[in-house]
Amino acid sequence: MPDLSIALPSGALEEAFLRIVDPEGKLPAALEALGPVVDRDVVVLDCGRGFRARQLAEMGARVAAFEFPLCDAASEELAGWVGRADAVVVPWSEMAAPGSRFLAEAGALLRPGGRLLVIHDYGRDDVWGLLPEFRERDVAWSQRRGPFLGDGFRIRVIHCWWAFESIEQARELLSTVFGPAGVEAAEKMRRLRLQYSIAIYHRSAPGGEDERGEAGEAGAAGEAGETGAGADSAVTDAAGETDAAGETDAADAAAGLVPSSAR
Repeated sequence: MPDLSIALPSGALEEAFLRIVDPEGKLPAALEALGPVVDRDVVVLDCGRGFRARQLAEMGARVAAFEFPLCDAASEELAGWVGRADAVVVPWSEMAAPGSRFLAEAGALLRPGGRLLVIHDYGRDDVWGLLPEFRERDVAWSQRRGPFLGDGFRIRVIHCWWAFESIEQARELLSTVFGPAGVEAAEKMRRLRLQYSIAIYHRSAPGGEDERGEAGEAGAAGEAGETGAGADSAVTDAAGETDAAGETDAADAAAGLVPSSAR
């Protein structure tokens, strides 16, 4: 699942969706802008089949990828990354809940000023109707006083597409994965694509300056301009994406990453 935001029943379906989701490559470009990741030491956590890790490697990142649960050897290898990574990328992991121990320990892998980049769906798009069980969560997580922005993260929203080769392909894939809701979505399409919005929650490790010239402030909110309008309280940047900061705290969740002896 971490290569995509949806769990698919077969490798063939996953490959098909990886071809249609964000074909323009806006997500890896945003990770570079928020990292950077090119020519940097990057740890990818809960990496699934490794598609996102391979994308980063093809861009020029030095990637160490870990899938969970970890075997003993992988756990020892991950422990060796504590305090060393330039960036940690966590794509669509169910363990990466705001305020979780998982994210706290993911942050511990970073060098001072390193970048934690957590990918989730943003919602409010054409795909949202296919995933109604996540609507309330996606909205709550991305609000100004929600648990991510209240924990020192900022949010970059990437507006991209699910782009199909034909209406027949759209009907087949959407109906296979989403049933009647997928059939309805395909029938309503006027173009061979569905709008899809991805949220990258990002913050810097404390104790240094990240390579974008910002001081690392793991617990600080309000790094940049904010607005009070709308549920998202977001500022749109020049690329047509959004960046925001906010306030509040979140509760504990998931599980640990590395042996306690390495912390």
